[in-house]
Amino acid sequence: MSHINIVHAHKLEPAQARAAAQRVAEKLSGEFDLACEWNGDVLHFQRSGVTGTLALEQEQVEMKLKLGMFMSAFSGPIEQKIRDNMSKVFG
Repeated sequence: MSHINIVHAHKLEPAQARAAAQRVAEKLSGEFDLACEWNGDVLHFQRSGVTGTLALEQEQVEMKLKLGMFMSAFSGPIEQKIRDNMSKVFG
């Protein structure tokens, strides 16, 4: 099992940050077939072999992923793709 934890700073207003997080979620959902659901300012997502959250805070966003054994083999490329996507979306 592998864990990925990414913290990315932003200077967005709350509504802008949520819209940006939704874009990240839609991208992840499309690429990795994740089911996503908001609970307050925390987006929960999962699929077989992957669970995680994307938490919005005032000046940062934090993504935590837990990858199952099969997906752990791809943790490096998955983490890089998420970091690149978050940089584009959150600046």
